[in-house]
Amino acid sequence: MDHGIVQDIAWCIIAAWIAGVFCRVVRQPLLIAYLVAGFAIGPHGLKFITNPESIRTMSEIGLALLLFMIGLEMDLKRMLGSGRAITITAAVQISGGIALCWLLSAAFAPVMDRLEAFYLAVAAAMSSTVIIIKLLHDKRELETLAGRITVGILVMQDIFVILFLAIQPSLRDPALAPLAIALGKVLLLVGAAYVVSRFVLPPVFKLVASQPELVLVGALSWCFAMAGFAGSLGLSREMGALIAGVLLSTFPYTLDVVAKVTNIRDFFVTLFFVSLGMIIPAPTWDYLIWSLAFSAVLVVTRFATVFPTLFRMGMGHRMSLVPAINLSQLSELSLVLLAIGKAAGDVSDETISITAFAFAFLAVGSTYAILRNDTLVRRFSPWLRKLGFPDQPRGDQDAGMGEKSPTVFLLGFSWTASSLLEELSRRKPALLPRLKVIDFNPETHHKLRERGVPVVYGDISQRDVLEHAGIGDAEVIICSLPDSILRGASNQRMLRQLRALNQDAEIIVHAERITDVHELYAAGASFVVIPRLLESGDLMGLLDAVENQLVAEFRSKQQARLAGRDEIVP
Repeated sequence: MDHGIVQDIAWCIIAAWIAGVFCRVVRQPLLIAYLVAGFAIGPHGLKFITNPESIRTMSEIGLALLLFMIGLEMDLKRMLGSGRAITITAAVQISGGIALCWLLSAAFAPVMDRLEAFYLAVAAAMSSTVIIIKLLHDKRELETLAGRITVGILVMQDIFVILFLAIQPSLRDPALAPLAIALGKVLLLVGAAYVVSRFVLPPVFKLVASQPELVLVGALSWCFAMAGFAGSLGLSREMGALIAGVLLSTFPYTLDVVAKVTNIRDFFVTLFFVSLGMIIPAPTWDYLIWSLAFSAVLVVTRFATVFPTLFRMGMGHRMSLVPAINLSQLSELSLVLLAIGKAAGDVSDETISITAFAFAFLAVGSTYAILRNDTLVRRFSPWLRKLGFPDQPRGDQDAGMGEKSPTVFLLGFSWTASSLLEELSRRKPALLPRLKVIDFNPETHHKLRERGVPVVYGDISQRDVLEHAGIGDAEVIICSLPDSILRGASNQRMLRQLRALNQDAEIIVHAERITDVHELYAAGASFVVIPRLLESGDLMGLLDAVENQLVAEFRSKQQARLAGRDEIVP
């Protein structure tokens, strides 16, 4: 019985809400709730919705909006700065993943012909853009180095899928012409988008800038125009939306657009994940066993291709492992690819069912893995050292950088530490040789070394890293990172560990909440920095300037302080 799209949407939202509340109570990720809700009400569950096509159509709007917003928030310059790591790793991951999965499929599934095995191998090489990006966005890790590498590889995977779909009709009789045409379409899409965003959009947005609702409508029009243009070229609509966001990200209206689109996006993205849950078939033991085996193969190929490649480029354990963990699931585009293969008579129903179960397993498993990737890195790191994969050098890298041993330690290097380093360079340069930074970002590590700042590569939450770095000899220890950034740790836990290693040092830590201050002092902090109080002091000064009509002078003082600053973290 056809209930209509409105009632279908109602079922989806109600089921997603009920499952979401339950997952919230038992502290499970919301993504799992949406998948379970989709299966429960779909054609393989309680059959409240037997034809999910209408929901899937609307869910594609959510996917386009999600990728558009990711493009808006993406720092293209920083992404291009990691271009070598992204390009090489993506090439190895895609080609190596296809080769390994193809060989294993041929060896362990002899009933599958080579062409079907190739389809399955290509599907296995792709990771879920929407799942990964949503989780990294929620964790605020998109702009980390590991996040940028992950997103860059996803973009390369999407380009590969587009090229594969272009040559798919001629797989039984391969030819170069379809591949060249597909590449030409990608270049046309990017070129046309750049020309419009460079010469047409700026004056148009300037014209309507005084009307915020027109700015929003204009941004959404640009998003769906690019998505539609990509679709008309036979390319991925999602890629068009992502490109639209990236090219609009330099405009001054970005933050306003992001803020207003968020609620719209969340509604449609919920429908997207519920619709994915609807395609999961009813389980059978054969399908479950083969799906688990296929899932294991996919995870192994990710680690076998991504980790060694990044490790050889000097990324260290964390920056090599986190992208491998992030990419360890199956793409929703893989299911589309196999469906196209089925229509061409190249892929069987059994293969699609097995892959659908694997998609569900990996969507759930990778959700937990991504949310706890720092914990997994800490557990894997000792085993990697035993297997002959040493982490980046630690204490010996500082040899010869100064006769005086470091006495001031900066634990973690982010915005506050970067500004502190700039102030030291200007006001107390003699203190720099006695400074030592501990951080696990290879980019930060390289930039600090270029400036002659002693730096140790390592995870500041690890006791052996702190001991090896010489924290026991420190006179001043500063941790300027908030608890929200200290993954798997907290300032209080760090403080107790530091006090156990050094009883005499002056330890300065960060507090986001007033209620944490007394607990930190009780745990042994010498001083607790509360940024909100410092910011409120600046605002009070600004209010005084407003009352005395000295805002221009107040602003001039700020600009004078900012002039000439060359911080490592901009």
